[in-house]
Amino acid sequence: MFIVTAREARARRSVLSTVHGDIQLPVFMNVATSAAVKGGISSSDLESLHCQVGLCNTYHLHIRPGDEIIRGLGGLHGFMGRDGPILTDSGGFQVFSLAKLRKIEERGVTFRSHIDGRKIFMGPEESMRIQSNLGSTIAMAFDECIENPAAYDYTEKSIARTTRWLIRCKEELARLNSLEGTLNPAQMLFGINQGSTYEDLRIRHMKEIAGLDLPGYAIGGLAVGETPEEMYRVIDIAEPHMPENKPRYLMGVGTPVNIIEAVWRGIDMFDCVMPSRNARHGTLFTWDGIRIIQNEKYTRDPLPIDPNCGCFVCKSHSRAYLRHLLKAGEILGYRLAVAHNMYFYNTLMERIRAEIESGTFGAFRDEMAVRLGKRI
Repeated sequence: MFIVTAREARARRSVLSTVHGDIQLPVFMNVATSAAVKGGISSSDLESLHCQVGLCNTYHLHIRPGDEIIRGLGGLHGFMGRDGPILTDSGGFQVFSLAKLRKIEERGVTFRSHIDGRKIFMGPEESMRIQSNLGSTIAMAFDECIENPAAYDYTEKSIARTTRWLIRCKEELARLNSLEGTLNPAQMLFGINQGSTYEDLRIRHMKEIAGLDLPGYAIGGLAVGETPEEMYRVIDIAEPHMPENKPRYLMGVGTPVNIIEAVWRGIDMFDCVMPSRNARHGTLFTWDGIRIIQNEKYTRDPLPIDPNCGCFVCKSHSRAYLRHLLKAGEILGYRLAVAHNMYFYNTLMERIRAEIESGTFGAFRDEMAVRLGKRI
């Protein structure tokens, strides 16, 4: 069940009810590629960091430790010791990121494992079977993430194939959900809009997949090197053709400013490795902007990362201490930095939801789109 509870312009405050609990939208989904957030964040940490949804990677978990093993241990929820919603991507992004290690055909994609070089085949049916074994709350359709820029003719053929793959995904997941012994017979399928940066192809593809009446829809193929302005243009193209009564997910995005701008354009769900990856390199997000904690000026700084932050890191540790840990390569430094960034992203979404409810999100956007993007 998906219910919109408040609106401001195109921005939406809504709730997506799932078998693993309600998701308050707009939401940021914290990336746990191999069933863990990089940086030493455990499943028991996620609640204190206000994480609603975890995102795991189908391709990586299929390779290691294997989806059959995870199924035998109760699916991702039992494997990770997590109660809340989990989204699994389909392996489709690896069609893009492992371009030198794969071959695309109508039936699916043959990969070379990035770990040991062995051949792996994954098509729509295989992706759905793996995700069913993982037992995630939301399964993403198997698609081709097209590079930007891409040739028009290739893009047109690719989105047609992605639509055919989506139909196969829908049929296979319906079959799997009907079987006795399926871990999560209520697993939901989200379709993915592609089309590179071509307006007519984005619209055509969005209309085609909207007709399949899926539980949710995503915009894919962005955050792969295009400018923010180009990203916003593509959202503006696709969003009017996305079903009004379904959640909308912008894949792989992004910075706090990207998220604010996309929510303003009607997007409900986000994911990105940025909070954890940037944290491990000393780039921390605060309500005053971006702080590079390894800078020399923080050597003796006794203040918290962000005096306006309520995370356990800011309550207990100084900028000087965190800088020291990261400079020394201490694992604790990575853990504390990642925890802070995760808390910031998740509480940013709480603030966005509150601003939409109060009808003040437009003013919030005007202020924060400048403040949060600047380096301190």
